[in-house]
Amino acid sequence: MAIRYRITKRSNSIQNKKEQYIMQAVTTGTLDLEFISDVISNECSLHSVDVQAVLIALGKKLDFYLQQGNIVDLGAVGKFKMGFKCTAEEDPTLLSPKRNIKKYHVNYQPSVKLKRVLKNGITTYREGSRSI
Repeated sequence: MAIRYRITKRSNSIQNKKEQYIMQAVTTGTLDLEFISDVISNECSLHSVDVQAVLIALGKKLDFYLQQGNIVDLGAVGKFKMGFKCTAEEDPTLLSPKRNIKKYHVNYQPSVKLKRVLKNGITTYREGSRSI
């Protein structure tokens, strides 16, 4: 397993507007539901259509339970919960969801196993290089 990166020039508007360089992760494509279903079905006794049905149902239940305020723990996958960004007020009586909540999002927390993999580091290689 290896992640590709590229070096990108960025302007720093906070500190003297000096140009800086960062390493930026590069994706290698998108895997859709059908592809994932086929891969999983090749590793078990379920047909890809059955796997796809379960994944679609999982997406619907994830949406439903997150909107109910639940944390959804998918074991080795990780945990999901709903959150939002809001503006502050000096007086708590001035707070209202319609006026102060600006954006909703889903927080993802990786499983303990995945956290360990991330902590140990992932092999990386520069975009355009031939070796990993």
